[in-house]
Amino acid sequence: MAEDINEGSAETQKEEPKKGGGKKKLIIIIAIALLVFGGGGFFAYSTFFGSQSKEGSAQKTEKSKTKSAMMPLDPFILNLAEHGRFLKLTIQLELSDAANQPLATERIPQLRDAIITLVSSKSAESLSSPEGKFLLKDEILLRANQAVGKDIFKNLYFTEFVMQ
Repeated sequence: MAEDINEGSAETQKEEPKKGGGKKKLIIIIAIALLVFGGGGFFAYSTFFGSQSKEGSAQKTEKSKTKSAMMPLDPFILNLAEHGRFLKLTIQLELSDAANQPLATERIPQLRDAIITLVSSKSAESLSSPEGKFLLKDEILLRANQAVGKDIFKNLYFTEFVMQ
């Protein structure tokens, strides 16, 4: 029996170094697998999506070639929906292409009418928050493009916004 105990302990001593070596092998295998899968993933990404990003950059350069222009509107002084509340508003519209400037200029009365109708229906409370101003910008931009009949305005800027 004593021999069995000594033999068992000798076997466990021989197996312990093998387990440590197995852990090292496992770490090396995992590291190699990560490198292989990472390299394969990078290759697949650059192959499939690389051509799309080149096309996207070509589209961006085409868009940057078209010159945008700013079109200022005369200031608005409007009654708000609440009695005794006023808003002074100055707007600059950004055109998507400077070639659309004549079309926008001839539609200024329609643009002013759409803006006056929209803003005068708003309350001071709805316009006082930043979210209300962003919503107003979106609504004015939508109505301005509708008044012209085309999507020629890409953004608008409030250069003056005073409520009383």
